[in-house]
This record gives sequence, C-alpha cells and structure tokens, in this order.
Amino acid sequence: MVERRRFSRIIYQAPATIRQGGTVVEANIQDLSLHGLLLSTDGNNAELNCDILADIEFTLPSSDIVISLVANLIGIQKNIIHASIDHIDIESIAHIKRLVELNVGNDDLLHRELEHLSDLGEHLSDMGEQL
Repeated sequence: MVERRRFSRIIYQAPATIRQGGTVVEANIQDLSLHGLLLSTDGNNAELNCDILADIEFTLPSSDIVISLVANLIGIQKNIIHASIDHIDIESIAHIKRLVELNVGNDDLLHRELEHLSDLGEHLSDMGEQL
C-alpha cells in the first residue's frame, strides 16, 4: 500500500474533549500531526456529525497549556474518529509543531511539512477569493 500522508503523525496519547453544538464527547488522542488527529472514544460518539465542524481541546500533560482547535470530522467508525484541523490559533499550532519537532527528529522533514501547510493555507485562501 502506498503511503499518501503529507504530514508525519506522532503517537501522542492524551485525553481530549470534542464539542459539537450541544454534544460533548470525551475522547483520547491516539496520534496527531500538523494537519489532524486520530481520536478514540468509549463508543459515545453517535451524536457527532461529520457535516458539522467540531471544537477539540486537550491539555499538554504536566502543564496548564490548553490546545484548542476547530476540526472537520473526516470519519467516525465505531469508536475511532479521524479529524483534520480546519482552524487553529497560532499559539496552539506552535505547541503542536514543537511536539512534532521533538518526536520526528528530522528538521528537514518538519520544514517541508510546514511549507506544505503554508502552501495549503494559501491555496484554500485563493479558493475562497474565487468563490
């Protein structure tokens, strides 16, 4: 099977909260990248909707740093949720970048991913202007 990922995923386990409208689901992050997250739940995710953006929050272990982001729920299969980051503040992405940096161990790879993320943002912005 050909690997199609553009971003390195790191194994990162931490509790997270998913909020979508009035629905709140407690989850656990299984891995993350500069572009998205893989989360697991205890199966209490039936009310989540892939057509609606969700707010996801988690705290970095042994700190008071809270990562907040808005995500597209790409897929929900039983107790697994695939999410891509739609919007994230600069401080939160800086913390995720640092986590990836510490775990990837390859500065060149990290810089390529950051450039791709920047290119993706510019492309989406250009598409918005055309609409």
